Amino acid sequence: QVQLVESGGDSVQAGGSLTLSCVASGNSVGRYRMAWFRQAPGKDREGVATFVKDGSTRYADAVKGRFTISQDGAKTTLYLQMNDVVPEDAGTYYCAARAGPTPEYRLFNRMDYQYWGQGTQVTVSS
Repeated sequence: QVQLVESGGDSVQAGGSLTLSCVASGNSVGRYRMAWFRQAPGKDREGVATFVKDGSTRYADAVKGRFTISQDGAKTTLYLQMNDVVPEDAGTYYCAARAGPTPEYRLFNRMDYQYWGQGTQVTVSS
């Protein structure tokens, strides 16, 4: 079992920055691959950023160049640095964990993630 707790959601002005955190706890938490998803009202949950097998990162096209995913050395805390936010970035952000590697085309497939946090809310004012 893995427990995920997000924090850092807030209201931010367009063009501003925000950092989200996710604390992971449980058995062998360091073995899980972590990701950030988000869900805007009335829309499907979508992948934002994740890591791949060699430790490199992958981002949704909508956030490339603006968001950065990172982890602490123990892989117990996941971060999402959000810069130059736009109104379309508003929504609930979720931390998720998957048990093993997955093909590139499934990196943001929600069904491949076994554990989810409760989410943290981000609002963007223009």
